[in-house]
Amino acid sequence: MRSKSMFSSFIFVVIFGIGLALAYYEYASSNITQSEITSLTSFLIALAISSAIRIADPWDKAVVLRLGKFRSLRGPGIFLIIPIIDNIPYWIDTRMIATSFKAEKTLTKDTVPVDVDAVLFWKVLDPQKAALEVADYKTAINWASQTALRDVIGKTMLSEMLEGRDKISVLLQEIIDERTEPWGIMVKSVEVKDVLIPSALENAMSMQAQAERERQARVILGDSERQVAEKFGEAAKTYADNPVALHLRAMNMLYEGLKENSTIVIVPSSAIDTMQLGNMAGLTALTMGIGQEKANKPSGTDTKTGS
Repeated sequence: MRSKSMFSSFIFVVIFGIGLALAYYEYASSNITQSEITSLTSFLIALAISSAIRIADPWDKAVVLRLGKFRSLRGPGIFLIIPIIDNIPYWIDTRMIATSFKAEKTLTKDTVPVDVDAVLFWKVLDPQKAALEVADYKTAINWASQTALRDVIGKTMLSEMLEGRDKISVLLQEIIDERTEPWGIMVKSVEVKDVLIPSALENAMSMQAQAERERQARVILGDSERQVAEKFGEAAKTYADNPVALHLRAMNMLYEGLKENSTIVIVPSSAIDTMQLGNMAGLTALTMGIGQEKANKPSGTDTKTGS
């Protein structure tokens, strides 16, 4: 708007300057009356032409009214109007516009107060309707967006709102676009930015999620223990029918234990009886086997044993 006023002022100065130059020439010719007339005439002409010239930006549409009636839409570029008779009450911006709106402390369908922030992307398709069908289309679309958001929140469960923002955005777009279509405005999209819930409810939902994860972990652990117990049961049946296999398994377990760094192994007496290691022959055979294995190892890999 500043560049437009500067251009009009420039035109006024140029025309009035030419008139003053002519008036000065007439004054120098001793024609004082004609000089005054020329000065006044140049002033009026400069004022009329500068008032008639208008410039619209590439994204602007000027709504021209003539004697209170709609005349035309002008722009972009330079155009002329009739001063006093024509009037431009609105310059309509036809670019895509982003408007932020919100709904505070609005109850959902399950009576939970929420604060919702959203952004509306819209543009004017028909500047004539936007200027003539609604008093202030920017304020009107803002209020239409807020009321639509409150209506959608009141008909939606909190869980649906937290999980399905895309669905809410599409629904809002349809509702707002239907309301603003008579005003010549098209809604491009609606984006729900954030949904804020009370802190107490947020903590409760967090605890609920943690409890659910713990329940799932306990279920998985219980199922694992059941599977292990089943395998142990199958192994017990195998050992019950084959005492030799049980004896060899017990020998192997004790052997693996003695292979560790420590040479002290505490074995219950019942296990000794089961593995038949109470006699000297069993212990001698086990000790000789361990000693032979250690002798076969390289010297650099010897491990220290405790007493």
